[in-house]
Amino acid sequence: MFPIIPANSATAASGNSEGIFGFGYVGGAGYSMTNLVSNAGVVSNDVTGVGTARYDRSACEYGGDKGIFGFGNPGPTAVTNLVSNAGVVSSDVTGVGTARYGLAACEYGEDKGIFGFGPGYSLTNLVSNVGVVSSDVTGVGTARRYLAACEFGGDKAIFGFGNTGSRVSMTNLVSNTGVVSSDVTGVGDARGGPAACSFGDDKGIFSFGYSTATGSTAVINLVSNAGVISSDVTGVGTTRRILGACEYDGDKAIFGFGYQDDTAWGVVSMTNLVSNAGVMSSDVTGVGTARHSLGACSFN
Repeated sequence: MFPIIPANSATAASGNSEGIFGFGYVGGAGYSMTNLVSNAGVVSNDVTGVGTARYDRSACEYGGDKGIFGFGNPGPTAVTNLVSNAGVVSSDVTGVGTARYGLAACEYGEDKGIFGFGPGYSLTNLVSNVGVVSSDVTGVGTARRYLAACEFGGDKAIFGFGNTGSRVSMTNLVSNTGVVSSDVTGVGDARGGPAACSFGDDKGIFSFGYSTATGSTAVINLVSNAGVISSDVTGVGTTRRILGACEYDGDKAIFGFGYQDDTAWGVVSMTNLVSNAGVMSSDVTGVGTARHSLGACSFN
C-alpha cells in the first residue's frame, strides 16, 4: 500500500539542514574553533577547536550529511578534519595531495566533494562519499588562489573568481563526475577572496571579496541551475573579504565573518542570510570570535 499523507502536511527539506564555520586567523595567529549554524540560521558561540589551528583552508559537504575541512596555512598543509552529521569535528587526518592554501571546495555529484586550485595550482583532489581524499588530479583552467566554489543544478559545481597576481572573474564548471572544465569567460567584477554557496536547491551565489576597482565589496553574482553567472547585483551588508559561506535549512545560505578594512585587527563576525530566492539580508550581529580566512560547509 502507498503511505497515507495527512492533508496540509509539509515535507521537510532534506540535507544541508545545519552548517559550520571553522578555523580562521586573527591577530597573527591561526584558530581551530568552530561555530555551528542552526536550521534557522542562528550562529552558536565558539565551540572549542579540534585539530591543528590553521587558516586559508577550505571546506565542503560530502556523503549527503557530513563535511570536511582541508589544506591551509601555516605550512602550507594538506591535513583534513572530518565533520560528522552532528557537527563534531575530528582530529587531524594525514593529508593527501599537494599541500597548499587559498584554495576552494564544494560538493558535487550529490554526495562527493572537490578541493581545487591554490597559489600556482589548478589541480584538484576529489572527496569520496565516505570522506576519503584522492591524490592530485591534473589541473584544468587558470591557476589561482583566493577563489570560491559552490554547487548548482543539484549535482554540479562551479569555481569562480580569484587572484593570479591580478584579480580575475573567470569560472570553471565541474560535472557531476568531478571533471573540471576549461576557463569560462568571467562575468562581474573581478575580485579575490569572495565566498560562495548554493541556495534554493539548485542555484548558487558568489558574494563579497576584494576588487581592484573598489576595494572590499559586497557585490553579488547569482548562479543559475545551468551554471550561468549573472552580472553584478548591488551588494547588501558590510563590505569584506576572505569570509565563509554555507547552506542551512536545506535551501538557504549564510555568509559570515571576514576581513574588513579599518576595524580592529581587520576582522568581523557579522553574518548575512540568503533566502531560498537568493535575496541577501542586511547584517546580523555577529556571534563568536571575529576572524577571517576560515572555512564553512553544511552538514546534517
